[in-house]
Amino acid sequence: MAGGRAGRGGAAFGAKRALARAIGAASRRSGRGGGTTLPGRVLLRLEPEAIARLGASLTGGSTIVSATNGKTTTAGMIAAILTAEGRPPVHNRAGSNMTWGVATALLEQRGAEGLFEVDEAWLPRVAQQLEPRLIVLGNLFRDQLDRYGEMEALAEEWAKAVAAAPTGTGLALNADDPLIADLGRDPDTERPREGTLYFGIEDHSQALPELQHAFDAKHCRRCGHPYAYEVAFVGHLGHYSCPNCGAQRPRPDVAATRIELRGMEGSAATVRVPGGEIEVELPLPGLYNVYNALAAIAAAIVLGVDAERVAAALRDMRAAFGRVETIPIGDREVSILLIKNPAGANEVLRTLRLEATRSSSQKSADSAEKCELDGGIDLWIALNDRIADGRDVSWVWDADFEVLTGAVRRVTCAGTRAPEMALRLKYAGWPEDRIAVEPDIAASLDAAVAAAQGRLFALPTYTALLELRKLLAHRGLAKEFWQ
Repeated sequence: MAGGRAGRGGAAFGAKRALARAIGAASRRSGRGGGTTLPGRVLLRLEPEAIARLGASLTGGSTIVSATNGKTTTAGMIAAILTAEGRPPVHNRAGSNMTWGVATALLEQRGAEGLFEVDEAWLPRVAQQLEPRLIVLGNLFRDQLDRYGEMEALAEEWAKAVAAAPTGTGLALNADDPLIADLGRDPDTERPREGTLYFGIEDHSQALPELQHAFDAKHCRRCGHPYAYEVAFVGHLGHYSCPNCGAQRPRPDVAATRIELRGMEGSAATVRVPGGEIEVELPLPGLYNVYNALAAIAAAIVLGVDAERVAAALRDMRAAFGRVETIPIGDREVSILLIKNPAGANEVLRTLRLEATRSSSQKSADSAEKCELDGGIDLWIALNDRIADGRDVSWVWDADFEVLTGAVRRVTCAGTRAPEMALRLKYAGWPEDRIAVEPDIAASLDAAVAAAQGRLFALPTYTALLELRKLLAHRGLAKEFWQ
């Protein structure tokens, strides 16, 4: 047990902890970054079981959040809810989600309970160390195949982690993702495992007109037969069943029964919860953030927060770093939306399409003209291929950039693979005279801001997002992400 491991060699461990904290403070003072990872790396090198030892002091237990897309936002939502309840958690809020990021957060702990977003591949190890009170699993999409491998392999590792969790560990699972939903099934009884709460969407008006090219989970985990889909909402997330063995989507305990998407303004939803309904207003756009909110609501219910208080906290929350964060640059607003795989990129593109449609509708209403996309969106897209992004950037060909054809006034392509991004946009039917290529992050951003006629939408991949944040912090336009 974690408590037993925590008790050995207290004085020696205290010295190691003090050294790691001092190194972290020095790293932050230097301004070179590393403050969210270096202390944890040092501590784990000195004490491999540091996460277990530090986690044992969290008297309120820990919650682990993982997903391919949305784990930072979901964890941020849960943190906002708990903070509003007077229970601010120990939280790796800067998004450093491997073991060293969790260890760094625990080093600086001030609070009784932990909340940690965890990288998909590191989930089993962190769960084994922390023995969490609650595990929240949002989705599994194809992402960084050179690091993670196939989704099914990750799902098997997650299944082992869930099976090894202590008795009493709660689960909040996405009913609409067959790879996730199946993890809550008791293999002996075929019923949901005790302590499992499912969440999902039940508003068919938000369904995709057809399955996307980036459709991933196609086969039943139990028998291998292709799933049959009634509706799909985001990638392979939807209402499904297996015609061969009868496996099907479980009925969610927390469900969005009515959803209104308002472009970049956010969204609203009626959410069924155990015992009633709540009205939720989100300041974040897109159906993917509705899923994140449902995960946070389910987690909060397990953690003992009243559903109405959850709704109030979600209404007032702020966007996480780089996740629909808007920063003024000169006389322009720059809205930053992370893209890193086909499913996530498609939802960002879907949101921007809605924004373009709403803008065109307003102009048509003002002028009594027919509503058509008017090419009014300005974009900056930064595509990197560094290790944290995945070296293989062929995923951009599975993202549906075609949905913005005719909606973009100008796009600047940046990053280490800027020419490949420009080529993808050309094949999506975007006019070549509207596509600019400038690999350098700073120079390309300045050019895009100068050329924009309204809000600039910045779509960076992960390491490009870190470069962008560092640049903006250096210019005094944003805080460092660990602040």
